[in-house]
Amino acid sequence: MNQLYQAMHRIYDAQNELSAATHLTSKLLKEYEKQHFPLGGDDEVMSSTLQQFSKVIDELSSCHAVLSTQLADAMMFPITQFKERDLKEILTLKEVFQIASNDHDAAINRYSRLSKKRENDKVKYEVTEDVYTSRKKQHQTMMHYFCALNTLQYKKKIALLEPLLGYMQAQISFFKMGSENLNEQLEEFLANIGTSVQNKTGLVSSTWDRQFYFTQGGNLMSQARGDVAGGLAMDIDNCSVMAVDCEDRRYCFQITSFDGKKSSILQAESKKDHEEWICTINNISKQIYLSENPEETAARVNQSALEAVTPSPSFQQRHESLRPAGQSRLPTARTSSSGSLGSESTNLAALSLDSLVAPDTPIQFDIISPVCEDLPGQAKTSGQGGRRTNPFGESGGSTKSETEDSILHQLFIVRFLGSMEVKSDDHPDVVYETMRQILAARAIHNIFRMTESHLLVTCDCLKLIDPQTQVTRLTFPLPCVVLYATHQENKRLFGFVLRTSGGRSESNLSSVCYIFESNNEGEKICDSVGLAKQIALHAELDRRASEKQKEIERVKEKQQKELNKQKQIEKDLEEQSRLIAASSRTNQASSEGQFVVLSSSQSEESDLGEEGKKRESEA
Repeated sequence: MNQLYQAMHRIYDAQNELSAATHLTSKLLKEYEKQHFPLGGDDEVMSSTLQQFSKVIDELSSCHAVLSTQLADAMMFPITQFKERDLKEILTLKEVFQIASNDHDAAINRYSRLSKKRENDKVKYEVTEDVYTSRKKQHQTMMHYFCALNTLQYKKKIALLEPLLGYMQAQISFFKMGSENLNEQLEEFLANIGTSVQNKTGLVSSTWDRQFYFTQGGNLMSQARGDVAGGLAMDIDNCSVMAVDCEDRRYCFQITSFDGKKSSILQAESKKDHEEWICTINNISKQIYLSENPEETAARVNQSALEAVTPSPSFQQRHESLRPAGQSRLPTARTSSSGSLGSESTNLAALSLDSLVAPDTPIQFDIISPVCEDLPGQAKTSGQGGRRTNPFGESGGSTKSETEDSILHQLFIVRFLGSMEVKSDDHPDVVYETMRQILAARAIHNIFRMTESHLLVTCDCLKLIDPQTQVTRLTFPLPCVVLYATHQENKRLFGFVLRTSGGRSESNLSSVCYIFESNNEGEKICDSVGLAKQIALHAELDRRASEKQKEIERVKEKQQKELNKQKQIEKDLEEQSRLIAASSRTNQASSEGQFVVLSSSQSEESDLGEEGKKRESEA
């Protein structure tokens, strides 16, 4: 019981220390904004982030303080009471019983030493009385002691279970408070900070471990120096791999799992190893190793890529002539209209490639920031204003986004592969052919870097948003998105065709196909775009029906006004005719020298009277 008490007391002390340390951490984070660093720049974002952390940690400190109080009441109090009251009582009774037993033994010894020859009644009486008193005291003490022992046997179960029950109830209450405090807003805040820390590795220190990596089926295995065997590092089926810049190190590439929840950054020893690793992981991601002859299949894919794209030495001069002054150079390549179609559909084989993609069309492999310049061929009415939003979800002003009224808001993580102008926008084969040419061009020119963005699908437009700065990179009006499709085999690839004004062609309209890679969500993105277009179509039909109804009401109102006007004119004419008739009868009466003004009813009665007189005279 003493050992259990010491263990629980350690838990209680540790909880008190954790509560005090958490509160101190929150207090220190609040004081960060008061610090002035000589080389510190704009630390407003850092200060606001630490203030948010301080608020969260302070709430956790309150939860830990509540847990300490509950542990003191429900765990420490019962075991302390049992230790200080029951155990102390039994130990005291044990000592009293021992003293009574010793007194009884002493009395028995004195009684045993009574002399047989020299008997003294007085001494014998005293010794006998002493034996009686000590034996009675021993008996009473023994009964109290044994009764306390029996009671302790029953209290032992309660004394053991009650502190443990209090400990578990306090922990459960603590976890419930944690689940209530860790709401969705806090999870979103931590996810944003985690993404920022992962992508901006230059701001934090990291350790690099040298290990031996190898592939086994669809798994990436790792083995450290001195290990007997390797272990699973990551499942690379349907994964994505791209070259990245990390801490000023060369030959780095990042592998992201198909669900986007796990990623690893590796560094190769040479440029050749770097390219071979990326190509190998790409082939494994496409599950080529599951075919009957993986090496032959991979060689055929690479050969198809080589035949599909042929670099042109004069392309750079032609592209530079189209580039505005001051534009940063982008990795580009030209595509050839001839080549093997590989495993494309029979419908595509029946079409001419020249009817899908214009010859000598440059490919754009990167997204131009809206701060620098506008995208060639992008309509200026697209509304790309570069508006920055608060990463912590707090409203920073009264300015409303143009997409706030949209009933559809879906966000996807995508990586931009490339875009190129196309000649047709009425068949999904246009998207498939563009995918093939862009992927082949990337393989030929060793372009592995992809720009990651957030694709926001609304009922008005599609937006590419920078995941770090929340700046809108590109905006595609939804009515201009005339075609969208997912790759027939690799569902991570999808693309759409945007019809815009201007372009390389002499006509007023041009079509540009944009190709992206997602985290195995290509079909979901296309479904979302289709849903957005359906909602927009129904909204447009409702708007037209409303305008038509308003037009019908206006026509009815106009007709009613004309009818009322016609009735008023007829009424006026009738009144005028009555006035004319009355005036003619008045003139006739005045010619006989009688000036009498009659109303219309009186004139009618007079006429009837004159006719009656004429009839009487004739009779």
